[in-house]
Amino acid sequence: MKVFKFGGASVKDAAAVRNVADIISLFKGDKIGVVVSAMGKTTNALELIVDALYHREKSTFDSLVEERKSFHIDIISSLFKDVNHPIYAEITTEFELLSKMYDARIPDNYNFEYDQIVSLGEVISTKIVNAFLNECNISSRYADARLLIRTNNKYREGEVDWNKTEELFKLNFIPVFSECDVQVIQGFIGHTSEGLTSTLGREGSDYTAGIMAFCCDAESVTIWKDVPGMLNADPKWFDNTIKLNRISFHEAIELSYYGASVIHPKTLKPLQNKNIPLYVKSFIEPHASGTVIQSSTSEDHLVPSFIFKMNQVLFSFTPKDFSFIVEQNLSDIFSRLAKADAKINLMQNSALNFSILVDEEKVSIEEIQRLFEDTYNVRFNQGLELVTVRHYDQETLDRVTTDKEIILQQKTRETARLIVKQR
Repeated sequence: MKVFKFGGASVKDAAAVRNVADIISLFKGDKIGVVVSAMGKTTNALELIVDALYHREKSTFDSLVEERKSFHIDIISSLFKDVNHPIYAEITTEFELLSKMYDARIPDNYNFEYDQIVSLGEVISTKIVNAFLNECNISSRYADARLLIRTNNKYREGEVDWNKTEELFKLNFIPVFSECDVQVIQGFIGHTSEGLTSTLGREGSDYTAGIMAFCCDAESVTIWKDVPGMLNADPKWFDNTIKLNRISFHEAIELSYYGASVIHPKTLKPLQNKNIPLYVKSFIEPHASGTVIQSSTSEDHLVPSFIFKMNQVLFSFTPKDFSFIVEQNLSDIFSRLAKADAKINLMQNSALNFSILVDEEKVSIEEIQRLFEDTYNVRFNQGLELVTVRHYDQETLDRVTTDKEIILQQKTRETARLIVKQR
């Protein structure tokens, strides 16, 4: 069995859905588990619907629901010429149920309601894709992640119960391949022990592919994207990017940790645990080789990789009593940062200072100042960039720091990380 994952860009419109069917048709005779994300920007739109619901903005809520319904009906109309095809009624029913949520009791738990609504994007997309595959004479079945992937009750960041999930796949998913060649399942979502919908966190569809592959002992996973494979840098920030033909799980995990956006960080662990190779390929050029992520580290060092994080803010905390930064201080600092939900991209300490770098748009500078003002002097520096270079040499470092002032740098044998500011 193979696992394919198609993200929002690969099912953004009718032409894209047709392309998915064309790709799957290239693998006749294979058993394929297909993970599908919400279509286009549907997840963002559904998040706005949740906000309108909680702010009691009925006209906005109704307008957004109708806009998403029209978006999907337009795609269906292009794919299915028979207006009596059951998919029309299925998708209309989903949106009717969504509309009724406004008049139902709203739970106090925002994250719970978020999962119930935002997960509909994947439910709708998989129903459409599955129906179209069958229209193309591909033997396909709809599979429901809300019956297969078991999580705890941590809504929006569900943690997988691996034993139960593996049991459910072996009971209710693998045997279905005796009746079909393809099963289409939602990315991003799962269910709790009470049968309530949960989600795995934003961009979690890659993770779903990893979960399925692990539970089904898959031959391989392929993530189909609008890029030729994993590149050594983001083309938005770097000219003359190079495709990484073959890298190790270790290297991919390092790149994900430092912020490379191609692979979801949680995806790789279950694949590495069972040595299941991961391919990153282009849905535009499906015959191209792409990138393979596997166990061997022999080619990791051949091409330096560059990761850029823009709009960074550097905080420095100094105890007001001039006590040394020791374990007790660090415990206190991390506790306060947790209250601010600050995700640290880089940290460094000296005798009297502890510094962290964070994404400016993900924190409140005022809140962090307030949380620390009783015990620490707080300084911050905005408008910074974080540059990470894997397998660096001096030439590559000179290249990325041209016309930039280096504020702070950290180096290991394999990785250089530099906080820089435009001169």
